[in-house]
Amino acid sequence: MLILEGVTMLVEMRARSQITLPSEIIKSLGINEGDRFEAVERDGGVFLCPVVVYPKSKMAKIAKIIKEHEKNPSTIYESVEGMFKDLGIDIEGDDV
Repeated sequence: MLILEGVTMLVEMRARSQITLPSEIIKSLGINEGDRFEAVERDGGVFLCPVVVYPKSKMAKIAKIIKEHEKNPSTIYESVEGMFKDLGIDIEGDDV
């Protein structure tokens, strides 16, 4: 795996406030078209933090499951994906 930590690369602001990330960074981080990021301004810089966005309908199901679990603790999941799979929620379908 290519490790770029600490490497400086020059990018340019384009029309419509667009910046193209160098392909080395894209490959190193496994970024794909359509991935979403939270832009954070801090200490005079801009940081892009990857985020996962779930539809409100699925989040409502999760909130219900959490409330039920608090009343009767049962299965402990190692990942959100594993919990969704066990509950029959398709997180990779078209409705995500």
